[in-house]
Amino acid sequence: MVSTFRGVLEFFVRLGIYDVVLPFLLVFTIVFAIMEKTKVLGVEKNKDGEFTRKNLNAMTAFVTAFLVVASSRLVAIINETMANMVLLLMMSVCFLILIGSFMKETKEGVFLEGAWQKLFMVIMFVGIVLIFLNALGWLIPMWQYLIAHYDSTAAASVILIGLMVAFVYWITKTPKPEGGDSKS
Repeated sequence: MVSTFRGVLEFFVRLGIYDVVLPFLLVFTIVFAIMEKTKVLGVEKNKDGEFTRKNLNAMTAFVTAFLVVASSRLVAIINETMANMVLLLMMSVCFLILIGSFMKETKEGVFLEGAWQKLFMVIMFVGIVLIFLNALGWLIPMWQYLIAHYDSTAAASVILIGLMVAFVYWITKTPKPEGGDSKS
């Protein structure tokens, strides 16, 4: 037996909430926020100061969102990408819960700092790139191409170049000044 809430969700699917309304709102919000932040279309000056051209920014975001919703392929990519990004976010929260179980409780909570924070930022970035490539349908063909054209010389060359870049970075990085952390 289907529950009442499942019936409501299925009604929303038939109504187009997930395929039209939510992607439209997401794209509109992101484009409008970028337009407001970058002030691409300029600002208006009056006696109270400078203000962005909200009407032009809103119209541009509105049209862009409609064009995205008109393409079912773009909507499918957005839906798949957002669903997988939520899974990635949930995995990171679960990881923080596990880390928090081994740490001392502080009023600030549990946060990764230093090298751990940078490592997980890189992991999240790589995860988002892989999610996006998979949503576009490019990940599996790229993987199959790599497997078909794998050569130990090519792999060794890539590893050598990576090591050279890491070594040059290590040599040329500027050291952070020590101090400012005084314990009495």
